[in-house]
Amino acid sequence: MRTIQVLIILLIPFFVSAQSDYQTVTLENGSSFLIGKIDVDVLKVEPHADWYRQNHSTYEVDQKELKSHQKDLDSFKILVFMGTWCGDSKREVPRFIKILETLDFPMENLKIVALDRRKEHYKKSPTGEEWGLSIIKVPTFIFYRNGKEWNRIVESPIESLEKDMAKIITEESYTPNYTKTLHSD
Repeated sequence: MRTIQVLIILLIPFFVSAQSDYQTVTLENGSSFLIGKIDVDVLKVEPHADWYRQNHSTYEVDQKELKSHQKDLDSFKILVFMGTWCGDSKREVPRFIKILETLDFPMENLKIVALDRRKEHYKKSPTGEEWGLSIIKVPTFIFYRNGKEWNRIVESPIESLEKDMAKIITEESYTPNYTKTLHSD
């Protein structure tokens, strides 16, 4: 009986962490980052709150650029790959979220995945959401319509997040950064 109790006590942390959508990785130097599926609320608490709040609150959304496309945007699902360790992600993801909030985008249609920075797991997630999607830079914002990838914004916008999103939504010609490494099916 005692062996079973010890075994249960030893396995509890495994099952508790297995239920979590994301993990915090702490490096030997003390820095930490997230990996796995996260939601916006996770970014609003320390140690991420400072950069998230700063880039979210100071960003001025160009509402006129997207307001007329709000209904069309609602027909998309958006998958975001980011690194909580990446300067570009820390800048662009809070801005992107603010745009979506301003447009009352249905947040259940947004999925955010934090990727690893360690050499042996670089730009990978614990559950492999990035597999086959050619994620070469973060952040990567992938727009899906009817279950198919429509287009993406890679690392930083070409013009602005709003203008790039408007081009994607309206099917205007738009070529994201780093397309030569992407494959088309």
